[in-house]
Amino acid sequence: MGPFRIGVMQLTMEPLEEMLGSARAMDEAGMDTIWLAEAYPWWRKHGMEARSSTVVSALMARETTRLTIGWGIISPFSRHPVQVAMDARVVQEAAGPNRFLLGFGVSKIFLNNICAKSSKSLGPMRDAVAIVRGVLGGAPFEYEGDTWSASVPGLSDDAHAPRDVPPVYVAATGPKMQALAGEIADGCLTPSITTPAFVRYARENVAADIDIGCTIVASIHESDRAAGREGAREIAGMYLANKFQNIKGSAETLLDLAGIQMEELKPVAEAMEQGGRLAAKAEVTDSLLDRCKPIAGKPSDCIEAIEEYRDAGCTHVMLELWGDKRHDQIRLFGEKVLPHFR
Repeated sequence: MGPFRIGVMQLTMEPLEEMLGSARAMDEAGMDTIWLAEAYPWWRKHGMEARSSTVVSALMARETTRLTIGWGIISPFSRHPVQVAMDARVVQEAAGPNRFLLGFGVSKIFLNNICAKSSKSLGPMRDAVAIVRGVLGGAPFEYEGDTWSASVPGLSDDAHAPRDVPPVYVAATGPKMQALAGEIADGCLTPSITTPAFVRYARENVAADIDIGCTIVASIHESDRAAGREGAREIAGMYLANKFQNIKGSAETLLDLAGIQMEELKPVAEAMEQGGRLAAKAEVTDSLLDRCKPIAGKPSDCIEAIEEYRDAGCTHVMLELWGDKRHDQIRLFGEKVLPHFR
């Protein structure tokens, strides 16, 4: 297991230059990672546009010098794993050695948007991880899976291409997928609204000494705790509405461990549907935000929250950083929070 890391989970639903500017700010601030959460077309309902993580990640690699770039996540149901390996090669070449992390997840909402149905997820995920590693490994590769198969020639000695296989992560909410991540992956990524209680739950299910990356709503202000919580309140509202509308079943344990009842999210979801994310934000009470366990407030509040996540078993904090003046927030994390964990 590597060192404790702190990075940012970037939703790919913002204009390209905004995302690239944020990546440059993270690079300068000393963040360890930027993970690209591939937005699905559902976000169009709320004034935003989905963009490809695989394309954006290669551009980010060219715009930064030290920041490690992760896919957090892409779905193997929307790209054949051989194609995923091809996309991964581009990011490896753009970033250079040891600056890329490959994250897979089922993304059931994306499946709805592309009108694809799958009653199985564990077998397809096992196939996807095996194929992408096999293709990137460079040797002749033959694979016959239940969902996907591959027949790929070996990489010749004189081919100009990277030779390393990047770490592969599996996003998992349920216990069976978490256990599979512990069996086949280098890391496990948890969903938005992860809490320390859910980290402990995931660590027990993973049952392996792998990296546990935790997606946590976040924002910061240098001196005003209330102002430092407003960005986290907004992103929490967006995701709580999403869980109510789209992923009720799979979110039950996540919310139960946070002490949140699904019915509490109905006003948030209705506000999101009728008035957008600022309306949803207004429905996120202090009590509801507190139970989401954000990394938010003043720098001291953020340090205390990160310590709680680390003590619960998180080894890789992924801040869902939101709110006004995000580049200033990134710099503030770099100056006031990151040194505490170095």
